[in-house]
Amino acid sequence: MSYTIDFRRKVISVRKAEGLTIRETAKQFRIGKASLVRWLKRPEPKNSTPRKRKLDKNALAKDVEQYPDAYQKERAERFGVCKKTIGNPLKSWD
Repeated sequence: MSYTIDFRRKVISVRKAEGLTIRETAKQFRIGKASLVRWLKRPEPKNSTPRKRKLDKNALAKDVEQYPDAYQKERAERFGVCKKTIGNPLKSWD
């Protein structure tokens, strides 16, 4: 669950205004201490990068024809995905 930036800033400002410790502030707002420590360093959440979820099966088929003896790890590096993403379609072809 991600808290809004407004809530994060409110928690930080209340902590500063009332002179609370991290533990007291976390207890008052019912949030984790680790979250509060992270927010103190950087109130804005990190931007996530979208992952490539699907593999082009035609491109994989061409890769298999071109490199029939390649390891899954090598194919995964060429496509920029994990080994499991390569392994699952290969299993279905058998």
